[in-house]
Amino acid sequence: MIRVSNLVKTFGDFVAVNNISFEIPQGEIFAFLGPNGAGKTTTIRMLTGLLRPSAGSIRLCGFDLATEPLKAKAATGYVPDRPELFPSLSGRETLRLVAGLHGLGRDAARRRGDGLLEAFGLLPFADENVQGYSHGMRQKLALSCALLPQPPLLILDEPMVGLDPQGGRQVKDLLRRLAQRGLTVFLSIHTLEVAEQLCDRLGVLQNGRLLAEGSPQDLRQRAGAEGKDLEESFLRLTGAENLLDDARLFGDGHG
Repeated sequence: MIRVSNLVKTFGDFVAVNNISFEIPQGEIFAFLGPNGAGKTTTIRMLTGLLRPSAGSIRLCGFDLATEPLKAKAATGYVPDRPELFPSLSGRETLRLVAGLHGLGRDAARRRGDGLLEAFGLLPFADENVQGYSHGMRQKLALSCALLPQPPLLILDEPMVGLDPQGGRQVKDLLRRLAQRGLTVFLSIHTLEVAEQLCDRLGVLQNGRLLAEGSPQDLRQRAGAEGKDLEESFLRLTGAENLLDDARLFGDGHG
């Protein structure tokens, strides 16, 4: 569903994404892990057509993003890290607007929209204006908008930010159910515990390079951290396992 080959993005002399390649098959949930500035959001913006790659190719659902952008984008649902919604519209009106943009019939739009609002616990607030929604509610509404046209591919940039534990659980459960039905999900995420619970495979990105990819267990083996949590594997792979040791925080004891 996603095939990325030798992808590069530069800004002047700065290399934000440095020759990365990966593939994500149908029905898989794949996440990028990495520190701030690793290139995760830049990669996502290239996958969604918001940034043009400096080199390399991207295929989404069999369509080349460079030569068939409309078909590739039509097959993709996208939620950015800071989704923009119309504050004067209600949740239900927002979904109705999205349905119209995708040419959905009124009955299908109402049925799918109310189903998504119910799945995310938003149905009691469906007729309230979005300006009164919390950040987490807006995040769930944005995800509902992305899922409304039932795309085969979903791209999410930090979807768990601002969600309370209940909201995070709702999102994780829904994504797992949809993946079992064939939805392919690519996301960036910071929370390692959520990444391990949710994802089939992970890619570790640092300084624009893809250091490793595989299942959580694969990453543990790669890092020599069998039997340890995913955080330990991540820190070893990125060379940051000693970043917060006592000597660096408090000196070496001879000061």
